[in-house]
Amino acid sequence: MFFILSKILSFLLTPIVWIVALLLFSWITKNEKRKKRSFMWGMILLLVFSNRFILDEAVRAWEIKAIPQGSLHSYDAAVVPGGLSSWDPTLQRIQFNRAGDRLFQAIELYKKGIVRKIVFTGGSGSLQHQQYKEGDYVQRYLRDIGLPDSAIVIERNSRNTYENAVMTKKLLDSLMPNGNYLLVTSGMHLRRAKACFDKAGLKTMAYSTDNYSGPRKFQLDHLLLPDAETLQNWNFLLHELSGYVVYKMKGYL
Repeated sequence: MFFILSKILSFLLTPIVWIVALLLFSWITKNEKRKKRSFMWGMILLLVFSNRFILDEAVRAWEIKAIPQGSLHSYDAAVVPGGLSSWDPTLQRIQFNRAGDRLFQAIELYKKGIVRKIVFTGGSGSLQHQQYKEGDYVQRYLRDIGLPDSAIVIERNSRNTYENAVMTKKLLDSLMPNGNYLLVTSGMHLRRAKACFDKAGLKTMAYSTDNYSGPRKFQLDHLLLPDAETLQNWNFLLHELSGYVVYKMKGYL
């Protein structure tokens, strides 16, 4: 039930849903005062949530900052949470999204000898396609690019960050207890992920990837021009903020 409710909450917190609802209401209502007010708020939200500078500042306050590779030592494994890819059943291949950077960074750390293994944790996060487990096709991908089975550990049943932490803790306790682990995930996701793994009792060093915020920009277009991609990126931030609050209430953090 919690899994289903979390999907519904993510939908309701999508800014474009609020904007469309307000604009639609302004179109169908007969009350002139409500029509003008809902249209005004719809346009205000559109301008705010499509502004790149506002998003950058909000993300910068939330994201865990990245650290250089040179500051790392050696680790038994890089733990990589799922949510970075999907499976295309027609083409029979993996499709990476932006969060795929967390896996690519872990592969680089392995190739450089900084980590000895890559631990991937993730099953199906879909309500409709439970048969496509992310751990299965990530394992296939890692094999295809030449990583040996001895360097790959897969947890394929977790559906969210909380389950990632709990199931990975159980798996690693059986394989390499008291190991030295690097938690490799997106900067926006890292705060919630690290708190979950700490709560589960798996001590990790945080390694931030796929950061959305960068150097502050004061260019005119960045400050003023609406941007469609920014609307989508707000979804990720609001998902993490609401997820952190809900997880805290549930005792997952």
